[in-house]
Amino acid sequence: MERTKFILDEKDMPTQWYNILPDLPEPLPPVLHPGTGNPITPDDLAPLFPMSLIMQEFSPESYIDIPEEIQEIYRTWRPTILHRAHRLEKALDTPAKIFYKYEGTSQAGSHKPNTAIAQAYYNKKEGIKRIATETGAGQWGSALAMGCMFFDIELKVYMVRISYDQKPYRRILMETWGATCVPSPSPDTKAGRDMLAKDPDCPGSLGLAISEAVEDAATRDDTHYSLGSVLNHVLLHQTIIGEETRKQMEMADAYPDIIVGCIGGGSNFAGQFLPWIKDKISGKKPDLRVICVEPKAAPTLTRGPYTYDFGDVAGLTPLLKMYTLGHDFIPPPVHAGGLRYHGMAPIICHLYNLGLIEARAEHQMATFEAGVQFARTEGIITAPEPCHDLKVAIDEALKCKEEGKSKNILIAHSGHGHFDLAAYDAYLSGKMVDYEFPEGKMKEALASLPKVPGS
Repeated sequence: MERTKFILDEKDMPTQWYNILPDLPEPLPPVLHPGTGNPITPDDLAPLFPMSLIMQEFSPESYIDIPEEIQEIYRTWRPTILHRAHRLEKALDTPAKIFYKYEGTSQAGSHKPNTAIAQAYYNKKEGIKRIATETGAGQWGSALAMGCMFFDIELKVYMVRISYDQKPYRRILMETWGATCVPSPSPDTKAGRDMLAKDPDCPGSLGLAISEAVEDAATRDDTHYSLGSVLNHVLLHQTIIGEETRKQMEMADAYPDIIVGCIGGGSNFAGQFLPWIKDKISGKKPDLRVICVEPKAAPTLTRGPYTYDFGDVAGLTPLLKMYTLGHDFIPPPVHAGGLRYHGMAPIICHLYNLGLIEARAEHQMATFEAGVQFARTEGIITAPEPCHDLKVAIDEALKCKEEGKSKNILIAHSGHGHFDLAAYDAYLSGKMVDYEFPEGKMKEALASLPKVPGS
C-alpha cells in the first residue's frame, strides 16, 4: 500500500524561517515613503510595527531563528501533514502524483497563525498593549485574535463588510478569543465614515479595512498595526510551511514539478513556494513550475500594471511596487474574501515580473466545482480561497493524463471551509454567480495611481 500521510515529529519542526531577499536574482524595488517618495527607513515604520519585525522586513540574512516561545505555541498544531491525494488521482485517472500540504489543522483553521503568533510575540516583547488589524474572510482576524489571546494583547479587527455579513462564525471565533470585531467600512474611523457617506451600502474591501486599521493605530500611542499578508516579514513567517514540506517530500521520495497556490496578498502561497524557488534561481531545478491562482473578479497579476501604489484605499500606507488594480478598487463580492485585494505581495510581484512564476485567473464557479470534487474524493471541505489552486492542480493533472506524463504536483492548501458552507450552498443550489473585472475599470485604476518618478 502506498503511503498517504507524511508526518514530521515535533522535534523535526524547522527552527528557522527562510528569507528569500538575499537570494533574489535582482534586488526588490524599494518601499517608498508616501509623503516624500524616498525609500522608507526603519524609523518611518516604527509608529506602526515593533522594531524586531521592521528589521526582519529588510534583513540580509538567509535564515532567521524562530524564538523558542513561538516554537512552543507552533507545536500545538505544527508540523502539519503532507497528504498524497490518492483518491483524487484515481478519480482523475491521471498518472500525476498529487500532494497537498494541509494548513487547516491549526486552531484557527488556516495558515494565518504562523505569522499571527510571531507578530503578537514581537509586539508583546516591545510592550505593546493593543493591536489594530483588518481581515477579509476572517481567517487573519481570527488567527491574530488567538495570537493576542496567548500574549494578553487587546485586539480591534476591521472586517470587510461583505465577509462580516457572509461569515458570522468568523466574527464569533474572534470574539471568543477576546477580540473586538466591527464591519468595514465602520463609523469608528475617518476612512470608514468617508466611505459610508459616499456609499452606505459599500461591501468593503481589504484596502479599505487596511485604511481603517492603520488610521486606528496611527492615532493612538498604545496601539500598533498588524498585517496578515503582503509584507516581507509576513511571508517570512509563513516559510515554515515550505521548510516542513521539503522534509516531507523527501520522505515521499519526490520533488515537485509543479507548485500551485492561491493569491490574495500571497502569504500562504509564498510560504510554500519560496523555500523551493531558490532551487530554480540557483539553477538546481530550472524547470520547476510555480503557478499562482487569483479570482477573475480581482485579477491583480494577470490584468494589473506593475507600478507603485498604496496598499490601502485612503493612501495611508507606504508605496509598494506591485501589480495593482488601483488602491480604490472595490472588488465584487465573491465568496473568496481573502482574495479580494487590489494589490499583491511585492516579493511575488517581483518574481512574476522576472518570469520565475506563472499566474492564472479563475471564475469562482469553476473553483467551487473543483472544491466539491476534492471534498467528494479527499473528504476535506476546502475554504473558497484554496479552491482556486485545486482548480488549476486538477487542470494540470488532467494535462498529465492527456500527455501520458507523470509529474509531481504540490498544492498549497491554506485551510478548511467549515465556516464557508453558505458559499457551498450557493454553488450546489445554483445560486452562485461569476464576476469579471470590469473592462472600464482599468482606465479608472490607472488614473487613480499615485504619481511616482520611475514607476
